[in-house]
Amino acid sequence: MSRIYNIYCDESCHLENDGQKPMVLGAVWLPLDKAREVAERIREIKEQHGVSRWYEMKWTKVSPSKVDLYRNIIDYFFDDDDFHFRCLVVPDKSLIVHSKFNQNHNDWYYEMYFNMLKAILKPDARYRTYIDIKDTLGGDKVKKLHQVLCNSVYDFDKKIIERLQLVRSHEIEMMQIVDILIGAISYLHRNLESSAAKQALIERIQKRSGYSLRKNTLMKENKFNILIWSPHLYDNDIT
Repeated sequence: MSRIYNIYCDESCHLENDGQKPMVLGAVWLPLDKAREVAERIREIKEQHGVSRWYEMKWTKVSPSKVDLYRNIIDYFFDDDDFHFRCLVVPDKSLIVHSKFNQNHNDWYYEMYFNMLKAILKPDARYRTYIDIKDTLGGDKVKKLHQVLCNSVYDFDKKIIERLQLVRSHEIEMMQIVDILIGAISYLHRNLESSAAKQALIERIQKRSGYSLRKNTLMKENKFNILIWSPHLYDNDIT
């Protein structure tokens, strides 16, 4: 029987006219049968640092008083062999000329989501995919995204990507991990330096991953996988 995986997705600076150049789409994934164990361990780490087990961790909440909590959470992610991360970074989305490719921003957004997820998906496994609720991503858009993803991998019966569902990040610990990791990568690619605490966490991720976070990893990198996307990949899709 095919093994089932949960994928938890989030996004940063994904709107067309939000005034930010970089866009980051990211996901963590792990086997379904490990999800409860991982969530409980994350709650235990929160309690060890004097916060409620239901405290919502977010990149925007990183502060000097909480830096040890976030550092330990990052270490836990890297120490757990069942936990994986993949992200797609568009360094400057303003350079995309949608009309050149007969598309609009939403069409391109769906394509980027598929490019982010395709390195995760395997035809002999099943996936339940969860996306953080945002005002810009309603039910109709999620249905469209599910359809696009399934069609892209010829999964017309939805046997591979069997579920794509909106969830609230404060209720799911793994969603909070995605927020932290893509928040760090977005902060780095926006060339921000205003927070020493955030800088320390980026350095921790760089050290634990062994990557600068500014360049592509190998396509087969299974723990911390990064694709720096650029328009020329339309003509030469290598990842």
